[in-house]
Amino acid sequence: MRGGRRSSFYYPISLNLHGKKCVVVGGGVVARRKVKGLLEHGAKVEVISPSVCSEIGELAKAGEISVKGKKYEPGDLHGAFMVIVATDESETNLEVAQEARRRKIPVNVVDSPEQSDFIVPAIVRREDLVIAVSTGGKSPALARKIRTRLEKIFAEEYASLTDLLDEVRSELKQEQITLSGDEWQEALDLDLLLTLLRNGQRGGAKTSLWASLKAVALRRH
Repeated sequence: MRGGRRSSFYYPISLNLHGKKCVVVGGGVVARRKVKGLLEHGAKVEVISPSVCSEIGELAKAGEISVKGKKYEPGDLHGAFMVIVATDESETNLEVAQEARRRKIPVNVVDSPEQSDFIVPAIVRREDLVIAVSTGGKSPALARKIRTRLEKIFAEEYASLTDLLDEVRSELKQEQITLSGDEWQEALDLDLLLTLLRNGQRGGAKTSLWASLKAVALRRH
């Protein structure tokens, strides 16, 4: 907060959607993007729309999602963990948002942050490494532009680095070596590790990381 002004009411959070029912109201191109994003995170997706685009139809035929081929009606949100509204009908959008709030279900109305409990940021994903970009709903286009730039900076080797760090952390625990967050920061030579991984030298990267971590740990004694 700067000068007493609140910068945003949105609290960044990562939700576990695995196996949870997420309802998407709408069946067009925007709804398709939302459906695909939810599926990528393990959600159980239900689409409510009298008509759907071809890709949503194909997902339904494959059994990956369920589709209610009708207009939204009160009661359709029963059992939902999350709701995303992606129609071009303002009255429907409002009705869905109101029912979601009555049921205490978080709702996102696409392109209407004032009606939404949450917004969906632009995402850069490198397997388990996820970088989210949000403008608080003010400019999704800007968020997507920034995402495009970040995709060039955070290339695919960051996924390998994330896996390597997880592997080494587990090995440290087995050896009962504990390092603080600051010590990890000190030990990480990102440029060196990323160069080695980019060149396919994972073993060399691991050896280098272990050497740095042990050197940091020894300095405490």
